[in-house]
Amino acid sequence: MSTSTVTPPSSGLDGWFSISGRGSTVAREVRGGLVTFFTMAYIIALNPLIIGTQPDVNGNLITGAPLLDASGATIGANVGASIAAVAAATALVAGLLSMLMGVVARFPLALATGLGLNAMLAYVVAPRITWPQAMGLIVWEGVLITILVLTGFREAVFRAVPRALRTGISVGIGLFITLVGLADARIVTNLGGTPLQLGATGSLMGWPVAVFVTGLLLLIVLYVNRVRGAMLISIVSMTVVAIIVETILGLGSSAQEGNTFGWALNVPALGGGIFSLPDLSLLGRVDLLGAFTGGPTIVIAMLMTVFALLLADFFDTMGTIVAVGAEGDLLDDEGNPPRTREILLVDSFGAIAGGLGSVSSNTSYIESAAGVGEGARTGLASVVTGAAFLVALFLSPLVNMVPSEAAAPVLVFVGFLMMSQVAHVDWEDPEAGIPAFLTMVLMPFTYSITVGIGAGFISYVLIKIVRGKAATLHPLMWVVAAAFGLYFAQGIINAAIG
Repeated sequence: MSTSTVTPPSSGLDGWFSISGRGSTVAREVRGGLVTFFTMAYIIALNPLIIGTQPDVNGNLITGAPLLDASGATIGANVGASIAAVAAATALVAGLLSMLMGVVARFPLALATGLGLNAMLAYVVAPRITWPQAMGLIVWEGVLITILVLTGFREAVFRAVPRALRTGISVGIGLFITLVGLADARIVTNLGGTPLQLGATGSLMGWPVAVFVTGLLLLIVLYVNRVRGAMLISIVSMTVVAIIVETILGLGSSAQEGNTFGWALNVPALGGGIFSLPDLSLLGRVDLLGAFTGGPTIVIAMLMTVFALLLADFFDTMGTIVAVGAEGDLLDDEGNPPRTREILLVDSFGAIAGGLGSVSSNTSYIESAAGVGEGARTGLASVVTGAAFLVALFLSPLVNMVPSEAAAPVLVFVGFLMMSQVAHVDWEDPEAGIPAFLTMVLMPFTYSITVGIGAGFISYVLIKIVRGKAATLHPLMWVVAAAFGLYFAQGIINAAIG
């Protein structure tokens, strides 16, 4: 940690947050907190497009309303209401948790719905169970992480899983998110004779595709020029362009028969206003036990899903905390931030709160490093970020104007950011390279984050066994690999039982 001269606190606020003690000022904390908000506020627009537009096993949106009518057409009003409700709950939970992190842990770290975790929930978990049951799994994941923190076992689990697998999980989720973004904008489709193809007709055509491509190029230009809030700027700019295009051309939705080049999800049409009272009907729509009914194989599958959610959340958080602390010179000689236990507890509670709020697990955001780079050093910055999220709670009509083509470039770009970790894998060592490779490629190629993680664990244990190194495996690795073996064999087990 920095050895600069410690200034005595000038007020109770200063003393609680150690503003002077960390060489900062209230103005710098406010500025840093706002920068963090503007670099991560895209989640208010992005999470509804992921969580709010996908049907569950019964064909219902997260609000409980059906996605399709009797003729198989998308019910636009239901999708719009779902997006608005998710946007409001996303802002509320992120605001409260970020403020909690600031006040309790006093660390410049903001929380919101985790990308990757929400994608797994929407595209992998919800199609198999109901939305309330899916959120129940998120709550259980948060409970388990909290127990790990309180027992001190979280660090032990972190050490048990090899770095190659941790990297493979992060990169694999990045590739999965990239595919989701490309599919949401219909840059890749499965409408042709091949499993995937470019665009709806084998080429890039239509104004919505142009909005996506332009947004991605704009995001790249802003990022390489180190512009703060590049993701948010890209989303807002292309939403404005999309609204203009829709106003002039009236493209409508691609769900309409014969409208191949319409908007993929919600149509960017101007609504009746900017401000509205938030729809908080999603709060508490949770079924804690329903996902675990239906037989032993279902229970095993759901337990493995909880574990997959836990694992992804687990390692992402650890890396984020260290990265943000290092950016602000806030780590001690052993590389630990101040008040580590409090930081981990608030982050663990983020999963529970995210499930109860029906917005998926909330986790610490690496974008907090942007605020730290702007000067934030204390939890006051997180309080400011949280307050900004609460203000955004009343802007859901604006969120409803954001088409997937304007937000999807961010998904693709987040994939790039996560892909950069691939350099941490020793590709010359098959014990590290093969499990990491299988983890990375099977997530997007099977459209399942759980499958990728399972393949990585099993292959890692198998390679260690055949190379005579079984004794070096942590006991946890044996347990997890065996559990994933049961997960992959559930089809055979079901057939044998049935």
